[in-house]
Amino acid sequence: MNLPDFTSFYWLIMLMIIFFVVITGRYFLIAGLFYFIFYVWFPEKWKQRKISQKEYKKGQLKKEIKWSMISAVIFSITGALTVILWQKGHTKIYIEPDAYGWWYLPASLIIFMFLQETYYYWIHRWMHIPSVFKLIHKVHHDSMIASPFTAFSFHPLEATLQAIFLPALFLILPVHYYVIIVLLIIMSFSSVINHLGIEVYPQKSQKNFAKWVIGASHHSLHHKQFKYNYGLYFTFWDIINKTESPGFNPLFKKLTQNKDKITVENF
Repeated sequence: MNLPDFTSFYWLIMLMIIFFVVITGRYFLIAGLFYFIFYVWFPEKWKQRKISQKEYKKGQLKKEIKWSMISAVIFSITGALTVILWQKGHTKIYIEPDAYGWWYLPASLIIFMFLQETYYYWIHRWMHIPSVFKLIHKVHHDSMIASPFTAFSFHPLEATLQAIFLPALFLILPVHYYVIIVLLIIMSFSSVINHLGIEVYPQKSQKNFAKWVIGASHHSLHHKQFKYNYGLYFTFWDIINKTESPGFNPLFKKLTQNKDKITVENF
């Protein structure tokens, strides 16, 4: 594969621009699609599952997009530096899908998601220490009622903390670039669904899928209560460490039963 030397200033800038276009395109495509489906095109269909009856704060969506664009710049820089490290042979990113056996492709995805989940859970709890919260995490929590556009709305320091972990793993653990792409797609959809403000998971999933995979009900309680529900994709660290909100199961059940309207404000 003949690629330019990305350490040259011109190609480094071009690489960062490409990453920025891809990252922002992914953000607007996924967040925008969910926003239009659930809030513009079919709001009545999902009205019963809307978690909060409060309206977004004035200017909230614009503010979220602004912070998200800053996050995208940071993610772009990190992505470009990762490509340079790969080009210079300093990462474990590989090209041939059978290099470590076909079984390793799904296995590596599970490993990376578990490690990312673990990192995020504990750093998220750290970011809720009052002094740290004011400096780093408050920007994200300014969205008391989350929207799909909250997904990437971070203070630059928080965006950096999120951006550096996967590249650090790429230095020590083998991963195929297809797995990286799948992981980033999962990350984007998961974040948008978690911040959607509407519970999309079916009622029958409460004792299996929705028990272990974070959705809008679970994460909305984090934005409301602050001291619970710190996970990224999954709930297992919250369950193990007893930081899952006691309001999650009642909220999920009421929202998905389509009876006796209840909202996050009840908790």
